[in-house]
Amino acid sequence: MGQPVELRDWQRDIIRGIYDTPTRRAIISFGRKNGKTALSAFLLLLHLVGPEAKANSQLFSAAQSREQAAILFTLAAKVVRMSPDLSQYVVVRDTAKQLACPELGTLYRALSAEASTAYGLSPVFVVHDELGQVRGPRSELYDALETASAAQESPLSIVISTQSPTDADLLSLLIEDARTKADPEIKLWLYTADESLDPFSDEAIRQANPAFGDFQNPKEVRKQAETARRMPSAENGYRNLILNQRVNLTNPFVSRGVWEANSAAPDMGAFDSDVFVGLDLSSQHDLTAVVAVVKRDGKWHVLPTFFAPQEGLAERVHRDRVPYDLWAEQGFIQLTPGKTVDYDYVAQWLVDFCEDHGVVSVRFDRWRIDVFKASLARIGVELPLEPFGQGFKDMTPALDCVERELVEGNICHGGQPVLTMCAANAVAVRDPAGNRKLDKSKATGRIDGMVALAMAMGAASSAAEVNTDLSDFFSNPVTG
Repeated sequence: MGQPVELRDWQRDIIRGIYDTPTRRAIISFGRKNGKTALSAFLLLLHLVGPEAKANSQLFSAAQSREQAAILFTLAAKVVRMSPDLSQYVVVRDTAKQLACPELGTLYRALSAEASTAYGLSPVFVVHDELGQVRGPRSELYDALETASAAQESPLSIVISTQSPTDADLLSLLIEDARTKADPEIKLWLYTADESLDPFSDEAIRQANPAFGDFQNPKEVRKQAETARRMPSAENGYRNLILNQRVNLTNPFVSRGVWEANSAAPDMGAFDSDVFVGLDLSSQHDLTAVVAVVKRDGKWHVLPTFFAPQEGLAERVHRDRVPYDLWAEQGFIQLTPGKTVDYDYVAQWLVDFCEDHGVVSVRFDRWRIDVFKASLARIGVELPLEPFGQGFKDMTPALDCVERELVEGNICHGGQPVLTMCAANAVAVRDPAGNRKLDKSKATGRIDGMVALAMAMGAASSAAEVNTDLSDFFSNPVTG
């Protein structure tokens, strides 16, 4: 406090990268406590009253909460008050969270997603603070500010944040788009720890924290690393906030790294015999999941299919913050006519699938199965339906099988995005004896695909064990 700011080399590189060549959007992502807010405040003042200022322009910072929005404003206001030069020209309005330069006619406001929308504004400069907190692919505040900038000749947006937990979140999508380098005016500075490193090592910490050992306290960060090493429940938070890795904070059933290691494409020719299917009907307003699995040469090949009602799709995209509409266009979700999942449609699809493939068994959650059976009765076809309990007794061995094969890298799911979303959301709960089941009430989103996968693999694994036991019996008959 009160000392002159000395830019580090990595900060100079970012600033030069933004201003030496045309930039529409700059995405800056690193771990916590690396001077993110300070850098944002300096860039804001540069455009409010510095050489980048444009007369009568509007500047904004956007955050998901009022508290977060106030942090950037408060720091920028402190800088103004502590600078005799700046305080001559900049007026601080604490109640309105505004900074104004009357001589230039420039005005800065701090906005939050909790306030009314930002439509009608015309920003020339925007800081999207902690955009990683946005869950899902869209943010009304982000969209409003970005589209409003179209009225400006050369607007600039600064996105500065730690990473989002999942691939389907807005910041993750922006980062992946920037990585393609399709637009040279979108620039990315991503500091994240390589997942192949020991996550508790100084090397991993330094990759995500350019200020580590400088103005970031190394002793405190190492303490957080040791806490995460001792307490598995703290590891995901440490990985996301300190190592800036894309990790779900809710400790999902399967980690992102393990899931991605199993994303080889399934062998479609393997689904000719010994196929097991898991059917999770879920609610008629949401996803219905059908997951087929078959084991060949030690590998589990996974073929997921998802169904959703066509009407009301936009509302569900907004509610769940998941791009169901895009996935439907890409063929990853089949839309059924009407406002609810048409079980007649699903039943006919499953009948056709069973006729074309060697399906041994279709395991189902009992919930709403009576409605589905009525659809089958209308078709006049019987399927090898068998119930699969959702309690600890039946789900524990199924989850053990899924977990074991994932860890061994024996599952080929092809990276299907809807199933990947379900895997990221899936949370397992335990009973006092240590048994596990997937709990939809604890999940952060839809997990129907993982439930169906667990039922299918659990049934296939149990059948294989029975066959092995019988083979042993007949090859070693007991003689009296």
